[in-house]
Amino acid sequence: MKGLRDRILLAANLEAGQGGSPLSALWTFPAMIGSAFLVAWGAEAAEFLVSQGLALAILALIQTLPEFAVEAVIAWKAGKNPPMVHLAIANFTGSLRLLTGLGWPMIYAVAAFYSRRKGRRLRTIHLGDEHAVEVLGLLPPMAYFVWIWAKGSLSLIDSAVLATTYVVYLAILLRMPPREEKEGEHAKLPAATRWALSYTGARRWGAVGLLLVGGGAVIYFVAEPFLTSMLALATAFGMSQFVFIQWVAPFLSEFPEKTSAFAWAKRITRAPVALVNMVSSNINQWGILSGLLAVIYCWSHGSTDPLPFDGFQRSEILLTIVQAFLGWLFLASMDFEAYEAAGLFILWLVQFAVPSLRLPILFVYGAWIVVEVTLVATGRKKLAAFAAFARAWKAQR
Repeated sequence: MKGLRDRILLAANLEAGQGGSPLSALWTFPAMIGSAFLVAWGAEAAEFLVSQGLALAILALIQTLPEFAVEAVIAWKAGKNPPMVHLAIANFTGSLRLLTGLGWPMIYAVAAFYSRRKGRRLRTIHLGDEHAVEVLGLLPPMAYFVWIWAKGSLSLIDSAVLATTYVVYLAILLRMPPREEKEGEHAKLPAATRWALSYTGARRWGAVGLLLVGGGAVIYFVAEPFLTSMLALATAFGMSQFVFIQWVAPFLSEFPEKTSAFAWAKRITRAPVALVNMVSSNINQWGILSGLLAVIYCWSHGSTDPLPFDGFQRSEILLTIVQAFLGWLFLASMDFEAYEAAGLFILWLVQFAVPSLRLPILFVYGAWIVVEVTLVATGRKKLAAFAAFARAWKAQR
C-alpha cells in the first residue's frame, strides 16, 4: 500500500507542479546515469547467454521503468479525474514521438560524429538479419493502434491484444541463438561486461543478473525523486504542465535508454545495437505501456469502461502512428540513412517548437509515406526485413 500511496502522491505532484527540490538533481542525475550504464553493461554480457534481441528487450523493459511509473500514476489520476486523460495521452504519445523523432536520429548523429573523428564518413547504419525481429515486431502493435484510433477508445480487450503481440515478440526472440564468443572479442568490451563474462556456468548468469537487477533497482528507486526534482526545475522556469508531461517527463523517464544508446553509438560498430535497443523500447511502449493505460484507468475508475479519446487526443495518436509508420518503412529496408534520420528529427523538432503546425506535419508525414510506398511498389526500394527475418529464423533451426 505504501508504494501505491507514493505513486498517487507523485501523480498529485505532477498535477500540481510541486513535490520536489531542484537540489535533488545533484544526486538523482548521476545515479540515473550510473544505473543506465550498469544495465547496458549487463545487457551486453547477456548477449552471450541469450539472443541479442532478447537481451535488448529485457534491457528496454528495465530502462523504461520510469516511463511506466509516470504513465501508471497519470492513468490512475485520470480514472479519478477524467479531465486528466489528456495528460495520460500526452505522456504516451510524447514518449513514443521522442523515441522515433529524437532518439533514432540521435543514434545516427553520435555514430556519424565519432566515425568522422576516426577519419571515416558514416552514410548508413546497416542492420543485421537478427535485427529483423525488432523491425517486424514493431508493426503488429502499431497497426492495431489504427483500430484503437478509429474507434476512439482503449479497452481492456485492446490491452489483451496488445500484450499478446508483445508476448509473441518475446517468444520469437527466445528462439534466436545467443551471440558467439570470438577469440579476443572480450578485450574490446567494457570492464564491467568483461567481469561478468569472466565467470562460467551459473556464476556467469549470476554476475550478469547482478548488473541488470542492480541497475534496474537503482532506476526504480531513483525514478520518483529524479522526476520530481526535474519537475521542480521546470516549474521554477515557468514551464507549462502540458509541455512538461508531453515532452520533458518522457525525455527524463527515457533517460536511461538514451544514455546507453549514446554510449553504444560512440563505438560505431555498436550503433545498430543502439538503434535496435531504442526500437525495442518503442515495441514495449506500443504493446505494454499502452495496455497498462487501460488497466490502471479501469482499476482506478472502478469499472470496465474503456478509456475514451476526444478529438484532440485522437489527433495526437494519429500523428504518433504516422510518424511511427514512416520510421518503420525506413528500418524495413534494414538500413538507416542520413536523410532519414535528418527528416525524422526536423519533423519532430518543428512539431515540438510550433505545436500549432500539427496538421501540416501530419500531411508531410503522410506524403512521405506515399513516396516510400511508391518506391517499394516500383522496386526502387525493398522491404528487406521480411527476407532478413526468414534467414535469421532458418539459421536458428
